Amino acid sequence: MLKIKDLKIEASGKAIVESLNLKIPAGEIHVIMGPNGIGKSTICRTIMGDPNFKVSAGTLEYNNEEITKLPPNERAKRGIFLLEQNPTAIPGVTNAEMLRVAEADRGIKESIFEFNKRLSKACEDLHIDSGYIHHNINESMSGGEKKKNELLQIEILRPSLILLDELDSGLDVDSLKSLATRLDEYRKETKSSILIITHHKNILDYLPPDKVYILNDGKMSMEGGMELAEAVEKNGFKGAFSVGE
Repeated sequence: MLKIKDLKIEASGKAIVESLNLKIPAGEIHVIMGPNGIGKSTICRTIMGDPNFKVSAGTLEYNNEEITKLPPNERAKRGIFLLEQNPTAIPGVTNAEMLRVAEADRGIKESIFEFNKRLSKACEDLHIDSGYIHHNINESMSGGEKKKNELLQIEILRPSLILLDELDSGLDVDSLKSLATRLDEYRKETKSSILIITHHKNILDYLPPDKVYILNDGKMSMEGGMELAEAVEKNGFKGAFSVGE
């Protein structure tokens, strides 16, 4: 589904990520771990098409289409969704209004009855108040509420590649379990893929990874499975390099 080859990412003329290679097949969960400021969020933003980050070398393919030059809205139309660490608030625009417009932009024709029915069902699945439907996007919400609000959007927009930039940030244990479990159910239902950015393995207890990477010096320095995440949790990033030796 996603194929990144020899990607070099720059910001303000400075290389942040160099020679990045990553392949995520449909239906799989891949995880990128690493210290703060190493470029993990940069990768997600670049996949989404953030203009603040420049791809100066390499290729970025999604479903066998080169998307490096596509703007963010076109990537979103193709099924890519970024859940940021601190989702942006949009005063004056409700979830229902935005999602209705987004559906129309994708050419989805659906009666208002069916649309509202799906919204109500999504709230039930996520165990959130139906008031979220008519709430301004992420306005006056806690960190945890914003994450729930973003997952409501995922349920309606049905993306096939979900980028989770520290979903666990700002969530209590119960909320993390609830939202991550629902995301895994969604992945199985739709055969979508998930890329997780995280510092800790807690979220991986509910979203079991197919592959775990450690980002270091601008590239994937290690690759493994859950045992790599457990080594990071136990020994820190430096200690993880002893895995397999």
